[in-house]
Amino acid sequence: MSGRLPYWPLAAFYFFYFAFVGAFSPYWGLYLRSLGYLAAEIGFLMSLLQVMRILAPTAWGWLADATGRRVAVVRLAAVLGLVSYVGVFFGTSFAWMLAVMASMSFFWSASLPLVEAITLSHLGSSAARYGRIRWWGSLGFILAVVGIGHLLDYVSIAWLLWGVLLLKLGVAVSAARVPDAPVHREPGEAPPVWQIVRRPEVAALIAACFLMAAAHGPYYVFFSIYLVDMGYTKSQVGWLWALGVICEIGVFFLMPRLAARFSSRDILLFSFGCAVVRFVLVAWFAREVPLMLFAQTLHAATFGSYHAAAVAAFHRFFQGRHQAKGQALYTSVSFGAGGTLGSLLSGYAWESVGPSFTFMLSAAAALLGGLLVAWRLAPEPR
Repeated sequence: MSGRLPYWPLAAFYFFYFAFVGAFSPYWGLYLRSLGYLAAEIGFLMSLLQVMRILAPTAWGWLADATGRRVAVVRLAAVLGLVSYVGVFFGTSFAWMLAVMASMSFFWSASLPLVEAITLSHLGSSAARYGRIRWWGSLGFILAVVGIGHLLDYVSIAWLLWGVLLLKLGVAVSAARVPDAPVHREPGEAPPVWQIVRRPEVAALIAACFLMAAAHGPYYVFFSIYLVDMGYTKSQVGWLWALGVICEIGVFFLMPRLAARFSSRDILLFSFGCAVVRFVLVAWFAREVPLMLFAQTLHAATFGSYHAAAVAAFHRFFQGRHQAKGQALYTSVSFGAGGTLGSLLSGYAWESVGPSFTFMLSAAAALLGGLLVAWRLAPEPR
């Protein structure tokens, strides 16, 4: 990596951003259930994080590329996200929670794709080393999910609100230290962004990422509830979440070697295959601790290698002035639209067909995504 790379400011942002995710995603559903919400209501509220990732990142990405002020957008979004979150302390009705989570998610969803684009711009031709910075986000997730899991075994779930507040403050402070990077523009006029999107291989990549995020919808919304209902303690749930992210960290460090040996297409195919296996195991063998441990190690592929390969693929397709828009599109269509569909359907499927068949739908979505990658995405030139 270049000596000019602002390693620690970027690492700090990833750390706090994903520490917030580690505190929020696994346990917020438990907090909502403590308020008396039904499964469909929990699924709907949790889907707001994904709903706002459909349009908000793309809009912010277009604004950042047009003005050239990517860092200013990141800092503004982080502060407004913190201010919006404070609303959770002032009401618990469904309408109030809907308004607070929607506004918080709108600003929260703006930051990450822009920081991804900034990080890749700093890395330049060393994009395969992205994982050496991104792993700090995984570390933040682990510390948050394990620490809060243990804490909630001894204190009321209401204390979760204060832990999340501290992490949101960390996101805002670290965002203030993220420096921008020059955009590396290709010679000549860049094609319109929609011309890139219409390319068959790009469209297939976008659709596959949509399906992978949809497959993870039930996991992010109901996995903790599912395990607690199976008899696991909250600290055990935290460690299972952490195990997956620990394995994810290992993959991030291995990505430079993997990227040198395998194409993005190969890595994506392997990742989708692991997702199918993982969700089948979760569906039918949740009470078998060894199999659950193995299923969580597969997070190294279903998120770690998948995300690194997908980010690199979008960075390769969307060059120059389209860099921020490309990463925003990845976030919007996959985590946004795909995550929204997965979260919403999981709430209804959970009550109508039960947990096992809900996770089987996740396996089916991952299988379809892998078939799209195999059909249309060609290996990049070595």
